[in-house]
Amino acid sequence: MTFTAEEAKAAFPDEVVTNAVTNLVKVPGLDKPVALITLDNGHDHTRPNTFGPQGLVALNSALDEAFAAEPAAIAVTGKPFIFAVGADLSGVEAVSDPKLAREIAQTGHDVFRRLTESKIPTFGFINGAVMGGGLELALSCHYRTLSDNTAAIAFPEVFLGLFPGWGGTQLLPNLIGPDAAVTVIIENALAQNKMLNVRKAAELGIVDEVFGSADYLEQSLLWLAKVVNGEIAPARREIDRGAEWDAAVARAKSIVDGRTHGASRGATKAVELLELARENDLDRGYAAETDALAELLMSDVLRAGLYSFNLVNKRAKRPAGAPDKSLARKVNKVGIVGAGLMASQLALLFVRRLKVPVVLTDVDQARIDKGVGYVHEEIDKLLAKKRVSPDGANRLKALVTGSLDKAAFSDADFVIEAVFEELGVKQQVFAELEQHVSPEAILATNTSSLSITAMASKLQHPERVVGFHFFNPVAVLPLLEIVRGEKTDDATLATAFSVGKQLKKSSVLVKDATAFVVNRLLLRFLGEVLVAVDEGTPFDVADSALEPLGLPMSPLNLMQLVGPAIALHVGETLHGSFPDRFTVSENLEKFVKAGKKGVWTWDADGKPSVDPEVAELWEQGDKPSTAEEVRDRALNAIAEEVRIMLDEGVVAEAQDIDLCLILGAGWPFWLGGITPYLDRSGVSERVNGKRFLSQGVASVPA
Repeated sequence: MTFTAEEAKAAFPDEVVTNAVTNLVKVPGLDKPVALITLDNGHDHTRPNTFGPQGLVALNSALDEAFAAEPAAIAVTGKPFIFAVGADLSGVEAVSDPKLAREIAQTGHDVFRRLTESKIPTFGFINGAVMGGGLELALSCHYRTLSDNTAAIAFPEVFLGLFPGWGGTQLLPNLIGPDAAVTVIIENALAQNKMLNVRKAAELGIVDEVFGSADYLEQSLLWLAKVVNGEIAPARREIDRGAEWDAAVARAKSIVDGRTHGASRGATKAVELLELARENDLDRGYAAETDALAELLMSDVLRAGLYSFNLVNKRAKRPAGAPDKSLARKVNKVGIVGAGLMASQLALLFVRRLKVPVVLTDVDQARIDKGVGYVHEEIDKLLAKKRVSPDGANRLKALVTGSLDKAAFSDADFVIEAVFEELGVKQQVFAELEQHVSPEAILATNTSSLSITAMASKLQHPERVVGFHFFNPVAVLPLLEIVRGEKTDDATLATAFSVGKQLKKSSVLVKDATAFVVNRLLLRFLGEVLVAVDEGTPFDVADSALEPLGLPMSPLNLMQLVGPAIALHVGETLHGSFPDRFTVSENLEKFVKAGKKGVWTWDADGKPSVDPEVAELWEQGDKPSTAEEVRDRALNAIAEEVRIMLDEGVVAEAQDIDLCLILGAGWPFWLGGITPYLDRSGVSERVNGKRFLSQGVASVPA
């Protein structure tokens, strides 16, 4: 092995070490004991087991002890609820020596491979969360069992801009087949780090058996004995190394090209390594993983991904500016004004997470019935997928009701409106609500752009009004912009943050400024793209201008997703507040008036072209720009807008803007946030004369 214990401690002195303890366990049916290695970093489940150099040395020593005992089998398991979740990213972030980067990459292979090449049968007892290097450790064993309550199973590396580098790209496709491996390693990772559930992991063949959590270890050991004695021979699928592998690699390339546009070196490298795994030569495959991982560990691409990771896993859990949580009031009933699609999605979210009564109102019974019906149908879908029990589904459905009379909100603690985006309408709704609710009831608005202060200005208790802005689809996007009006008090704000946490959203405190954070920035760069089209830039040139950033969606496709009418409305609101920077395209107005939903039409082969009706109504000038010019223009505008927002105090720091775009707009993890991207590409200094962040944080290549 590469590291000695002393070298490992010197390399990562602050590592939270995952120790590995070997115990010899007698198992019925076996003459010899089983060497059971337990991984445990000494913390509870909130600090999962991870592997830094010292952890790898500890595992290696435990393996020495296990092999020396000449047991019937060797098994590796974790502490309660946790197997292991991969490399110690906090230490990796500080790696600056190429030699150390290579040693880390090589040591993981050296230690894990001992399990793969063992003459003694080896078993991975996956008793809880398993991701990244933890999953690679399990795959390095000959056999695997899984606890049925395991909540997190994934290879998240490509999501972070890396790839599974301790054997994952070589072992997984040769176990479950190349196409399934592409799904787990690439497709799921690039779908916002989608996790596998227990059923899917077993179905794919990642594990051999699933056992109940109550007696998981006992059952796993009894199963181990049957395997060792030859009573059970776990099935292994035949791997097609020809046409199936060709098709899988082609699919992987298509996914990576479509979702990253070549902007993620980790994703591109993952495809290359999956192709290499076809040879099933661990010497060559592991050497290639080591070379590539050593390179990426030294790259600022990794720093970008870890910057995003830290924002989402640390800053998002401690929102800047949030009041003391002890001020929050308990919410025992929720009211929702409106019963349209957004209101219905909110009702479903509130009842699932808070499990309290939820009442919807609207202007007629038919709309109410439709809204309540939507929630009930969605709960039935959850039941069909076995995500809720029959009793649980019935209880949830019983909690959701509708009423034409807002007096139904008299005992509600939290009422949110989701009605037409018009200030006068929302003011009227709140005025009506105030006649029915208690003085302490929170009045929240899901407005995407309007002033919370203006909305509350005519109320007797404006201090209990707060912005509570979700992103569509509500169930998927984790961001919640919590907006403080001029008179919003701390108790209201604390309650809003408490509810946001119960809803499992990541909340960011935002000043009451037009369109807040995400919509303001998205409309700024969309506005620049539309101006370029108005001036004569071809639609496809303008729309593809930002592709080198690897964004999840092009500007015009984003406009279609959001809805052109909504984009126009928010744009008009922003124009009213900032006319010098936000323009309203007359062509977009005509586009919306004509009822058009999108710019593109697709032929039988799926190739897009401009809808002839759109081409006819859209009047273009004779001053086209190149894609590079459009990109520069859009990035310059974003850099200017971010600086103005920070000067205005819209959020506490630049990191909050980065967090909002990652969680609310799908800004890719591997780009490390919008402000570091603007810094490292030189746009920040070109536009504003200075960087947004310190050199150390933002020194990642564009």
